[in-house]
Amino acid sequence: MASEKIINQKKKEVTELANKMKEAKIILLTDYRGINVSDVTGLRAELRKSNSEYKVIKNNITRRALAEAGIEGLENLLEGPTAVIMNNEDYLETAKAIYNYSKDNEFYKIKGGVIDGKVMTAEEIITLAKLPSKETLLSMLAGALLANISKLAVALDQVKAQKENA
Repeated sequence: MASEKIINQKKKEVTELANKMKEAKIILLTDYRGINVSDVTGLRAELRKSNSEYKVIKNNITRRALAEAGIEGLENLLEGPTAVIMNNEDYLETAKAIYNYSKDNEFYKIKGGVIDGKVMTAEEIITLAKLPSKETLLSMLAGALLANISKLAVALDQVKAQKENA
């Protein structure tokens, strides 16, 4: 039987993880079978750019932390090796980094996760990750608005030219 010291240590670990999960904007669960240490190191470096945290945690501890954080619906994903990725700031960059990595590594799979408190399937997360970034969307909007303004300016110039010729 486990000693009381080990039990208290695990309870503390569960509580710390649950607190991080409560604060996180994104929590991803991934299957990391079949990838080597250098690949994981590269992925961790990529995730650090967006202030994301990548940890391999025992499924039982993750399960208890999810329950303590009040997150339901991910328990069935905690089978086999599972990595937990969390970010408190920007969920889109984290989702994109994991999706891009999973495209390049056939063994690396997104199991599911939580984004802004909503439990999501792997398919929903992948769909979100495929969206352009916020900056790209804003530049597309600005381009569309600028194109309409340019067309209006040309039309007004044509009206002016017609009135001058008449």
